[in-house]
Amino acid sequence: MSYLVLARKYRPKTFSEMVGQEHVVQALTNALTQQRLHHAYLFTGTRGVGKTTVSRILAKSLNCQGPDGQGGITAQPCGVCPACQDIDSGRFPDYTELDAASNRGVDEVQGLLEQAVYKPVQGRFKVFMIDEVHMLTNTAFNAMLKTLEEPPEYLKFVLATTDPQKVPVTVLSRCLQFNLRPMAPETVLEHLTRVLGAESVPAEPQALRLLARAARGSMRDALSLTDQAIAFGSGQLQEAGVRQMLGSVDRSHVFRLIAALAAGDGRSVVETSDALRTHGLSAASTLEEMSAVLQRMAVLQAVPQMAAAVDETDPEAAETARLAAALPADETQLLYSICLHGRTELGLAPDEYAALTMVLLRLLAFKPAQAAQPATAPAEKKTLTQAEAAPAAAQVVAPVAVPVAAPVAAPVAAPVAAAVPVAAPAAPQRAPQAAAPAVQPQPAPENLSADLDTKPAEAPVSKAQPAPETVAIPVRTAPEPSARLQPQSPTGRAGAAARLVPTEEGDHWYAVVQELIAAEAITALVRELALQSQLLAREDGHWRLRVERESVNQPQARERLRAALEAAGHATQISVELGVVIDSPARRNAHAAAERQRQAEDIVHNDPYVQQLVRDFGAKIVPGSIKPA
Repeated sequence: MSYLVLARKYRPKTFSEMVGQEHVVQALTNALTQQRLHHAYLFTGTRGVGKTTVSRILAKSLNCQGPDGQGGITAQPCGVCPACQDIDSGRFPDYTELDAASNRGVDEVQGLLEQAVYKPVQGRFKVFMIDEVHMLTNTAFNAMLKTLEEPPEYLKFVLATTDPQKVPVTVLSRCLQFNLRPMAPETVLEHLTRVLGAESVPAEPQALRLLARAARGSMRDALSLTDQAIAFGSGQLQEAGVRQMLGSVDRSHVFRLIAALAAGDGRSVVETSDALRTHGLSAASTLEEMSAVLQRMAVLQAVPQMAAAVDETDPEAAETARLAAALPADETQLLYSICLHGRTELGLAPDEYAALTMVLLRLLAFKPAQAAQPATAPAEKKTLTQAEAAPAAAQVVAPVAVPVAAPVAAPVAAPVAAAVPVAAPAAPQRAPQAAAPAVQPQPAPENLSADLDTKPAEAPVSKAQPAPETVAIPVRTAPEPSARLQPQSPTGRAGAAARLVPTEEGDHWYAVVQELIAAEAITALVRELALQSQLLAREDGHWRLRVERESVNQPQARERLRAALEAAGHATQISVELGVVIDSPARRNAHAAAERQRQAEDIVHNDPYVQQLVRDFGAKIVPGSIKPA
């Protein structure tokens, strides 16, 4: 007697035997019980989820005669009457299955519909089952529309497809549609355990978990892989044999990689990648397994309560929970995204293992806590270049630019010659904002533009000068003078410097920091920590500092700053706290740069030649073009 594969031997015969499709079973069971039967059903879903099985069970439910031959429509077909047995064996004359993949033309559909005029020969209903119905041609669909909409009372249509998007909406609107979902790995695992128990085949739980994941939601694929694994393992299922058969990566390698990435151990990452090459394991499979583990880690991090419900019998679940606690949530999300996108890069590289190594090392390059890893110091320095550019930009030396634009140029400050007296009211408005008289910012020339715009009558104009309309042209043509001029305003540029409150310790700390920077004793993040810090007190070689941003307060940066101070003979110990900073080298640099900018703009605006150009020709100064020399 020939061997019957597990997928056919254990095909469900009743609705109660189906697994993973409870929503479809419940709807059909209630409809059969209440005799509310539709004339056309459409079952959609991926391969191996039970579309044909549901169709055959539905046909048996409609035609079951019961063990005594007196039964009627039922949701629990007996399985022993001639109708049930013939449908299971494929010999029932009133149940017709048409494969639309090979019979997709209008002639085949018309041949099937010609049988619809005849009543059932043996059963209670004729059932036409068309598998892969999306493969039919447009003319074939059109040929069956009328019969599908109003079939005889003894005819039922059952359509099945894996691609419902290709089915015309005219057909979809005539059918009762059910979507069969992919099987969860846990559901497949439970079913495989029952099947192998019935077959008396010994199997390791971890081997079954591998098969359940490899099935990718298809129960038929899971049973087919189980058949193959039984043959591969000579009648038994062992994890090593199943893993070798599937070519999947041992998750111990995956856990080792994630642990190394969490610890920032680049050497271990490269060594594990080389081990994968040595064993000939797939790079794509490695990234796939890593994505699966990272997904479970992200769930445990988002819902910590689930960590208590981890299956202790599953060693992978315990290891996943441990890694979820070791790797920060943001790095888990970053690594998951890198693994997903990295799979598309494997085919572009000449060596997939080199591409795998690059994908794994990418997390170390973009690791949020870069200062903790010495190996990433060059990347850290490059990243902080932009952060250091803010205070350094204030020291850029450039010649004083006095460009003169046409009347249609960008909006600029208002003329100064005729509006200098107007600047007086602006000073009392800014006085309360200053933290100390020593750092009181001077009125910005741009405020003249706003004052002229709102109160043009207050600006005194000499009788010998042209009409005020000529002076107001730059303000009138500016689309949004206040918004455009605000970034170039010395007051806006010195917003942080306005809160500077010079202290005695600040004078000493500023000199020390400038000395260390000049000697190149501190760079990158250490330099940024020193510039952003305020010296609070000096007590017997112990200096207390304060910063506002925690991102610059890294342990390695503090240690390097302490070593630089000790080497320069200043302090042997330092402590850094978080709080409000009112006097730091960065604030002093910003305040000095803002003062130089204000002086440069005053020089240009008060220049007699510039005033004459503005007054006589309507010239305007391009915002941002004035730089201190």
